[in-house]
Amino acid sequence: MGKIILRLDRVMADRKMSLNELSAKVGVSNVNLSKIKTGKVSAIRFSTLEAICETLECQPGDILEYDPSAASDEE
Repeated sequence: MGKIILRLDRVMADRKMSLNELSAKVGVSNVNLSKIKTGKVSAIRFSTLEAICETLECQPGDILEYDPSAASDEE
């Protein structure tokens, strides 16, 4: 089974936006955004994903990537 990979760090770098700036604009704590950024989460609320996409002017597919060859951490 593959794995979902979070690419928030890449999108943030493309937009030249810091974690603190994104946190303030999205209304999510630095700690929670940092976990999303590093892929240390097992779930993300659609409302959070929507706010991130709106702020970064991107699509969910820019942040989420499916790698069928990567092993899931849950296996």
